[in-house]
Amino acid sequence: MKKILLSIIVALISFSGYSQIVGNWKTIDDETGEAKSIVRIYKKTDGKYYGKIEKLLIKPENDLCVNCSGSMKNQPILGMEILKGLSPDGDEWTGGTITDPKNGKTYKCYVKINEDGNLDLRGYIGFSLLGRTQTWIKQ
Repeated sequence: MKKILLSIIVALISFSGYSQIVGNWKTIDDETGEAKSIVRIYKKTDGKYYGKIEKLLIKPENDLCVNCSGSMKNQPILGMEILKGLSPDGDEWTGGTITDPKNGKTYKCYVKINEDGNLDLRGYIGFSLLGRTQTWIKQ
């Protein structure tokens, strides 16, 4: 009985670490420091994490992603899935992409919870040294 209870506790602790990024996050522009939107991060049945714009905090130049390509072209920014395919990897979530609706570009990305409990998201091209980091605030 003790072994079963211990196994359940260990499983709950290990699963809770993976769900730290699930929830609503206020995105902060790394260049202006301005709050831009609320993104909801969730886990899909494929076991990966995704993020969708739930609320716009500033009025964009255009309500549609005119600079996006493919299926995102001219789609509404509100409700757009901008964060895709993150997988847990130790204390980070890696292997994903993020799309910037302002310029329509998609970047590789990874995220990590920082010491303040906020989310540090690094978007980059090629190597992670060639990129930008934004801090998103848990809501």
